[in-house]
Amino acid sequence: MHVPDGFINAPVSAVAGVVAAGAVAVSLRGARRELDERTAPLAGLVAAFVFAVQMLNFPVAAGTSGHLLGGALAAILVGPYTGVLCIAVVLLMQGILFADGGLTALGVNISVMGVVTVVVAYGLFRGLTSVLPRTRRSTTAAAFVAALVSVPAAAVAFTLLYAIGGTTDVPLGKVLTAMVGVHVLIGIGEAAITALTVGAVLAVRPDLVHGSRGLAAPLKLRVDGELVDAPAAAPAPAAPRSTRKVWAAGLVAALLLAGFVSFYASADPDGLEKVAADQGIDEKVEEHGAADSPLADYGVKDVENARISGGLAGVIGVGVTVVVGSGVFWAVRRRRTREASGTTTGTRSD
Repeated sequence: MHVPDGFINAPVSAVAGVVAAGAVAVSLRGARRELDERTAPLAGLVAAFVFAVQMLNFPVAAGTSGHLLGGALAAILVGPYTGVLCIAVVLLMQGILFADGGLTALGVNISVMGVVTVVVAYGLFRGLTSVLPRTRRSTTAAAFVAALVSVPAAAVAFTLLYAIGGTTDVPLGKVLTAMVGVHVLIGIGEAAITALTVGAVLAVRPDLVHGSRGLAAPLKLRVDGELVDAPAAAPAPAAPRSTRKVWAAGLVAALLLAGFVSFYASADPDGLEKVAADQGIDEKVEEHGAADSPLADYGVKDVENARISGGLAGVIGVGVTVVVGSGVFWAVRRRRTREASGTTTGTRSD
């Protein structure tokens, strides 16, 4: 659902850019509370994994494909504020390096693919986990539903922006019907990928899934024939578990997906591209500002073999995204540590 330049006019794109910048600023502050010594190194990996999986377009209907948006997955794994930052990093790398998603439309894309998907998915996920049994299976099911709903929600958000600032005169009802219809199908794929990934992490390291924190069911005791919550016992101190194995496994998976599996992705246009072509939204599309990039269209310039070109571009994309993302989250984590240290230093007993 990467919106190119020319779909939305300049004033609305500028306003969306301001909204996106504000959301990123708020997320930078909120991420300080979410990131700790275990999750900070993994947040960059989550961004790289989302980048890799977004290269895997899957068929959803005749002549139409879809790909992961990733907002639900990122929010559930590392938290909503960090999730917004993950998607923003991915979209920035895609726009600058791969000419995917317009540069003037970057604010539109962050708002639609990052902010809307994260807010809708995480809000629904937390609502479902608060009423469902506190089990791994229920958490995975909640992730499935949240991811499924987040995709058509993003489609509705794009349609609203198009209604305000669309550059072509196309009936809004047709755009909305087409966008929501195809993105419900794409949402099923998004939900499956999200549930499988969240379930896999829950199976090996549930402590690393932000959305599952505090979901442990309280111990019950039978008193006078009635079940009551047992008094909470003080947790025993435990040595922090290393995340190196999880990080290495995730990075290898991302590299394999982007470098090898992506060659078998569907070549059909994605949901937005298909709707735009069918409804005439793309009549005023503009050439991408980074169209001459050596990695434009997910291929390495001057490499003739399509398999090698696409695979190498995917590997480079994963590498750059994990480095940039890790740098951002390391800086956010360091800022939190400095603030905590300053607060402790400035506190003195008289």
